[in-house]
Amino acid sequence: MTENELARGGRPNLEVIATSQRQWGVKGSGDTSGFGTLEQTVTISPAAQRPYGSWFDEAVDILVELITAEGLNPESVIEKVVIDRGQLILFIVKEHSPMVAKMLRDDQDLRFELCLGSSAVHYPSDPGRELHAYTALFSITHNRQIAIEVVCSDEDPHMPTLTAVYPGNDWHEREAWDLMGIVFDDHPGLTRTAMPDDWQGHPQRKDYPLGGIPVEYKGAVVPPPDTRRSYN
Repeated sequence: MTENELARGGRPNLEVIATSQRQWGVKGSGDTSGFGTLEQTVTISPAAQRPYGSWFDEAVDILVELITAEGLNPESVIEKVVIDRGQLILFIVKEHSPMVAKMLRDDQDLRFELCLGSSAVHYPSDPGRELHAYTALFSITHNRQIAIEVVCSDEDPHMPTLTAVYPGNDWHEREAWDLMGIVFDDHPGLTRTAMPDDWQGHPQRKDYPLGGIPVEYKGAVVPPPDTRRSYN
């Protein structure tokens, strides 16, 4: 294994999309985290090559067969197949994500009945694909786990909701909207979960300002992060 691969945690051939310094990538006096010398590399896993191994090839083949039966080209539905640290991840074109989720849930040879929730990631250095929604699914029938990942842009942060297939994903999509700004179209009640209803912005995005609001605790005031003492 090369030095480059070791620097990426033993995961070779990763696509590097950004590098950053300090805890928040901030220059000057804005970083008060104490991690002034921290350096990070932001990477994305590339498409895997067959054979994928384990049960992965069979699952992908079944999904391709189901998509073809719908009269669609599988390459227009599945962007890429990723094997990352022993997990099968399917990157799905956002318009088709509810259809694929239903196939994964209902087919007798797949049967991913349980949705473990959606989480979101913001990659501001990945133009046109800045927002990712990652949804983990589990098959109780076959004791297997899979994930689907859907991307959208900062300019058009929309993707379909999966609540019609997995109603329990309601809260997870609300949280992804609240903190990351992904708009899940046709969600039954896309409202904030953590922030007040009138809050402006989405505070876990990488481009969210470091500054905050003073917090009072028993008479003492904790200043916003960008006005605290810098430890750099």
